[in-house]
Amino acid sequence: MLHFTLRQLQVFEKVARHLNYSRAAEELYLSQPAVSMQIKQLEGHIGLPLFEQMGKKIFLTEAGRELLHYSRNITQQLTEMKVVFDEMKGLGQGKLTLSVVNTANYFTPQLLAKFCQRHPHINVILQVANRDAVLKQLADNSTDLAIMGQPPKDADLSAESFLDNPLVVIAAPGHPLTKLKHVKFARLAAETFLSREQGSGTRSAMERVFAQHQIQPHISMEMETNEAIKQAVQAGMGLGILSLHSIELELETRRLVVLNVEHFPLLRHWFVAHRSNKRLSSAALAFKEFLLHEAKKILAAH
Repeated sequence: MLHFTLRQLQVFEKVARHLNYSRAAEELYLSQPAVSMQIKQLEGHIGLPLFEQMGKKIFLTEAGRELLHYSRNITQQLTEMKVVFDEMKGLGQGKLTLSVVNTANYFTPQLLAKFCQRHPHINVILQVANRDAVLKQLADNSTDLAIMGQPPKDADLSAESFLDNPLVVIAAPGHPLTKLKHVKFARLAAETFLSREQGSGTRSAMERVFAQHQIQPHISMEMETNEAIKQAVQAGMGLGILSLHSIELELETRRLVVLNVEHFPLLRHWFVAHRSNKRLSSAALAFKEFLLHEAKKILAAH
């Protein structure tokens, strides 16, 4: 019989997430020796080391990785238990933690505004990050739902599409290719591109379509935001590939142009995703149903 405490599991999870005792201590408002003591006590209960040190860095041992898996499940069960009891008490309110990839944040606020009008007692926490970070938040169970492109097939996630996401090639109004009614894909081999960073869904889609045509894109600069790419394209530094949802204002004001390139737009989809084994709260279920049945209609009206 193992006799560790929930507090020790909480401390372990923080150290495992940061792989750093000092950062875990700061987040938990504890001293570093207190964190080290909790980990030592937990290792004593289990009878195996949970971390190993190599130089100045620490890493999870095999036992540590196993414990992290079970610890996350325990934390999830406790969170769900609290939600169930709160709902049984009829608190008339709820909490929704929502993670969205950067590009989806161009339309998510419109949807949240409409949702919160209908459910004014639901407290929403919005987290915006790139695709890799959102997938990590889902794996860590630090979010209820995520809005993203299609998750990887090997992720233990439930995902349903609710909206089209066309990717287009954009250029400054004065770019030579804007004079062409149709642009052959092969012409892009001679162009310079401004691209999102590795780990971005847009970057992955861009790399896939170029690989299919056996062309290596010339990427002159990587940027972590769509806004930076739009500004650079407007300045004539090259072409970009972005979601149509992210450039509506620039198209209206004619600061950017969509090129009619062969095989574009790339039609992708937006998905609402959550861990497969997660019991969704009433707030999360309500927002998921809202996305699946009303998002397309609401955004089409804007």
